[in-house]
Amino acid sequence: MSIKKLWFMGALLTGSLMLFGCASMGDGTVAEKQQAILDMQQTTLTRLYAEKPDTRAQIANSAGYAVFSNANVNVIFFAAGTGYGVVTNQASGSRTYMNMAEGGVGLGLGAKDYRIVMVFHSQDSLNYFVENGWAVGGNADATAKAANKGASAEGEDYLGNVTVYTMTESGLALQATIKGTKFWKDKELN
Repeated sequence: MSIKKLWFMGALLTGSLMLFGCASMGDGTVAEKQQAILDMQQTTLTRLYAEKPDTRAQIANSAGYAVFSNANVNVIFFAAGTGYGVVTNQASGSRTYMNMAEGGVGLGLGAKDYRIVMVFHSQDSLNYFVENGWAVGGNADATAKAANKGASAEGEDYLGNVTVYTMTESGLALQATIKGTKFWKDKELN
């Protein structure tokens, strides 16, 4: 293997580890970790409402919603990601703190930090997600973004009684993958 290839792979691995470190909740008390997630949720919803004003009414009239922070890395044929978030049940007012991990195959290269907002249009879809948490889907995007500079191609998907919005925070990625995502309750934070 050439020095160039080794350097590139090392740089990509280092970047991946740094990005995954950002997705971890790190140290702190349970209350501090919960507050950090709620702060991320509020920041994400504020951005969503600014970019898509109609989502405010959609969320207000929903059974519930989830907001997740995710870090994703693509290396040639494989993709992996990890993150955390919270599901809010509008009927009961309860919150369920959750983790997520994803893996996939396809063609891609790069890393990105992004947010996911899921709007549950029925109580059954909300309950199913909290109890089972699986999601499978395809993903194709192009991202070149740092802070408020750059651009990314983002969108929304409709999965039965759930609408999913994604918003990139930062990263550099070009990918087309099929991936599976597992969401599960965080035993420490609930």
